[in-house]
Amino acid sequence: MSTTETRTIVTDKPSSRARQLRSGRRPEKSFARPGQRARTRKETAAGYAFLTPWLIGFFGLTALPMVYSLYLSFTKYNIFQPPKWIGLENYIRMFTKDQNFIQSSEITLIYVFVGTPITLAAALGVAMLLNYRDKGAGFFRSAFYAPSLIGGSVSVAIVWRAMFSAEGPVDSGLQIFGIDLGGWIGNPAMILPMMILLHVWQFGSTMVIFLAGLKQIPKELYEAAEMDGANAWRRFQAVTVPMLSPVMFFNLLLGLIGAFQVFASAYIISNGTGGPAGMTNFITVYLYKRGFSDGQMGYAAAIAWVLLIVVAIIALILFRTQRSWVHYSGDDR
Repeated sequence: MSTTETRTIVTDKPSSRARQLRSGRRPEKSFARPGQRARTRKETAAGYAFLTPWLIGFFGLTALPMVYSLYLSFTKYNIFQPPKWIGLENYIRMFTKDQNFIQSSEITLIYVFVGTPITLAAALGVAMLLNYRDKGAGFFRSAFYAPSLIGGSVSVAIVWRAMFSAEGPVDSGLQIFGIDLGGWIGNPAMILPMMILLHVWQFGSTMVIFLAGLKQIPKELYEAAEMDGANAWRRFQAVTVPMLSPVMFFNLLLGLIGAFQVFASAYIISNGTGGPAGMTNFITVYLYKRGFSDGQMGYAAAIAWVLLIVVAIIALILFRTQRSWVHYSGDDR
């Protein structure tokens, strides 16, 4: 006879464990011993102690400044005087009276939605070439990856400006073929394509991620498709794209967010003016000019929050639509 049954017979009252067994419920676990509870508390305290530097940095350098900048976006603030609450005046001015902001938004959107797809296509093309090449693949992978490490630096922007200026190497090379643009830097029609070209040139990190994704695709899938008579383009559509779609989604999301944040190259190439004709006056450059050059910190904070909301909406749209074109392993779709 078990201990539970004996206790039931002797006391004529079923124990809580017996009542749980009769009702079909699993018996509740006994509480941890005092030593175990103390050890758990020590481990929890140690975990929070290791997280403390990150928590201080997050709240002190990210969360609180963001909340304060949101407050400043509803104020008139020039650093030297206390903020003055003006409500939605900054946002109304931005969309109804500030033509420079409208132009800046248009230029930024063109840069993002033209430069990002071209960058992804170039990165995927080079990754596919390197995936089918073993000899010298390490060298070429490093060579293509290097520009992404230094592409956003001031020195590269200065070199790029010299290359595409009037009588620079690019302009001189085009004159050999009878094309005289007078330099790309001072040409309002060519400065934005030049900026997009600079953005595409930095596809190295995206290419490495694509290459890692291609390495994970089983070769048996390509062999099966080839046996079924699929040509190279059909294999790309039926095998590469579906299997690589999670990596494409990741690179697309990061590429769009990164393109919206372009600043250093545009600021250096235009000497901080956003010229010529405002064609390098991206939102980040315009924000900087309003906040630090003109002293309109409240208005600059409003621009920053509009940029944040636009990026958040685009990211939300991508996450909402990913189920229609992103295929993960194990999905029944």
